[in-house]
Amino acid sequence: MVPKNLQGVLWSVDTDQLDLQKNKSYIVNQILAYGTWEHLRWLLKSYSREEIKKVFVEHPGKDYSPSAFNFAKNVLLELQNQPLDQTKYVKTFPRNIR
Repeated sequence: MVPKNLQGVLWSVDTDQLDLQKNKSYIVNQILAYGTWEHLRWLLKSYSREEIKKVFVEHPGKDYSPSAFNFAKNVLLELQNQPLDQTKYVKTFPRNIR
């Protein structure tokens, strides 16, 4: 179950309708991009760090501010040595349509 206190971060879907496995990409990216410390603690209790890293790398969400992207990538997930295309994450970059 996804707690109701996450509704503000997971605003596009009622938390009662979310499945932790089926909606993992949405949940992980939304919380990394918009969550508070409390939300991040819940995320780290609900998924392993490896699962979160895998979602972040393989299913990028274009919802991050530059600072949220850098914090998630370099501090939370310790992926500073992995080159990731910011244009796939940061919402202020234009989309690459090629």
